[in-house]
Amino acid sequence: MKKAHTSPLWTRSFILLSLANFLMFTAFYFLIPTLPVYITKELGGNKSMVGIVLAVYTLSALIIRPFTGITIDTFGRKTIYLVALVLFSLVFNAYVFAESIVFLMVLRFMHGLAWGVTTTTGNTIVVDIIPPARRGEGIGIFGLSFTLAMALGPFLGMLIWSKADFHTVFVAAAGLSLLGWVLAMNVRYPAFKPLHGKSVQWKNLFEVKSMPVSLSLILLNITYGGVISFITLYGKEIGVGQPGIFFLVYAAGVAISRFFSGWVFDRKGPAMLIFLGISLMIIGFPILALVQTTAGYLIAAIVLGFGGGVVMPTFQAMVNNMVEPQRRGAANSTLFTALDLGIGGGMVLIGFLSDVMGISNAFLICSVLCLVSLIYYFAFVQTHYLKNKLVNI
Repeated sequence: MKKAHTSPLWTRSFILLSLANFLMFTAFYFLIPTLPVYITKELGGNKSMVGIVLAVYTLSALIIRPFTGITIDTFGRKTIYLVALVLFSLVFNAYVFAESIVFLMVLRFMHGLAWGVTTTTGNTIVVDIIPPARRGEGIGIFGLSFTLAMALGPFLGMLIWSKADFHTVFVAAAGLSLLGWVLAMNVRYPAFKPLHGKSVQWKNLFEVKSMPVSLSLILLNITYGGVISFITLYGKEIGVGQPGIFFLVYAAGVAISRFFSGWVFDRKGPAMLIFLGISLMIIGFPILALVQTTAGYLIAAIVLGFGGGVVMPTFQAMVNNMVEPQRRGAANSTLFTALDLGIGGGMVLIGFLSDVMGISNAFLICSVLCLVSLIYYFAFVQTHYLKNKLVNI
């Protein structure tokens, strides 16, 4: 028998799923820096409207995730994942016709539904594929597909926009995501046996064991929602020549953290990682808000990226370590619902605060929210995790 930590991680299916995830997220990130500009410059929206339009996407993902979790725990993962991914890809083309904020909001709602199903199911499938003893490491490495997309997507989106127009950005995103769907078609999906037979158990819509971790994540992702929505506008306000570079440096911080955080989690558990990650976020936001230079902007990016890169895969590994395989869909949907709730709330809250007190002061509020999350984690979440952790499941 192979030792636990020599179980194969880099299988054909793991690689294909990671590449598919990378292409899908790259397409998603085409719109992160470009859509706020499109809303303000082309459609005449203000900062609050930017936050609301972006939050609609997250709201629809939030609504669909719990139903996705229970459905994939009942009927399996493959078909639902592939259908959702191709729909997500095709909807990009409809942005070409978005010439009013109302139409754009409707479109963002529809797109968010496909996004919610795809990301919940994809993140559940990869946990099915990863050996249990290497779950932290595997989730961390899989997360690099998201990290690299975070670095490349905004840059490519802004580049295409500068060389062509917004419509070209939308069509290119559709093509890239469809290529990811082709790769996903060739993944060998693990056999799935439902826990309760093929009947939806609506009482199991959420995974109760995941909720303490998820609450901590909500607080942190309020701050992330503010960053991805307003960092480009903030960079322009403080005179950064290429504000989109924030995403590249942020992604570098995330990538660095992913190379060791999963390994540490599998051997030492989450406590040290969570303390490190959230503490860096607490430090990063004041740097971003108060050091209003290009150097401060970039230092904040790598500090926040490193902190966020440690926290998210650690939380995901925690919720999957507390449930049986047949409840992974619900566990992941509960966590990602919290992620969406935080990001969507952050887009609206930070948008409102930015109009009232300025973006820099809104970022200082983000630091306070991170501190609250850290206190809550060590007051309750860590003990809850150790009490409910399962072994080799």
